[in-house]
Amino acid sequence: MEQVNRIIVLDDEAELRNMLQRFLTGHGFRVRAVADGKQLDRHLHREPYDLLVLDLMMEPEDGLTVCRRLRAEGQTLPILMLTAKGDPMDRVAGLETGADDYLAKPFVPDELVARIRALLRRQKMAAGDPTVTSQTLRFGEFSFDVGKQTLMRRGEPVEVHSAQMLLLHALGSSPNRAVSRDNLLARARGRDHDALDRSIDVQILRLRQIVEDDPSKPRFIKTVWGVGYMLVAGVEP
Repeated sequence: MEQVNRIIVLDDEAELRNMLQRFLTGHGFRVRAVADGKQLDRHLHREPYDLLVLDLMMEPEDGLTVCRRLRAEGQTLPILMLTAKGDPMDRVAGLETGADDYLAKPFVPDELVARIRALLRRQKMAAGDPTVTSQTLRFGEFSFDVGKQTLMRRGEPVEVHSAQMLLLHALGSSPNRAVSRDNLLARARGRDHDALDRSIDVQILRLRQIVEDDPSKPRFIKTVWGVGYMLVAGVEP
């Protein structure tokens, strides 16, 4: 069964907000509509969303401010910005603050759906379409529960720094498949995304020092030259 994409809409105009919620729900999306940045923050902390539809002209916190703040906090969900203005400089400002696309009001509703679907496809490609989310991986003396993000060695828990755990989870979500460095960053980005941005290769080395007998000759976390890295592991349901 195909997963339903979750969209959150932020617009301070109740009529447009409700219209967007009804329209997008009718096109098969699961939609939450909120009126301000505080409500947005509460819902983003409660559950993950696949995309944000964000109005530019709002008070007291406008769309540019919301977008800039979310990106500064490490939030990576795609953002489609709506505005009543047709000035190209508004589009530039929105994109420079971290928006992924821009649609000027008034717009044809079907174009909004098309742009949302295009952004979701791009996000899926950027994340490498993880194939495993709730299975156990086994490699050497180790077992890794992908969903719970717990690493065990001979049945005993292994302490792993959060930055390396994010990376292991990113690799473990697509076991036995090469994952590019950019895709690893896209998947592993979270509270410790700055550490990963500084040097993903350093984190790979530290992870190898935990799980490899000889980190200089890795058996499980392999370098795929010209692509990125791959976790070689057996997969159990």
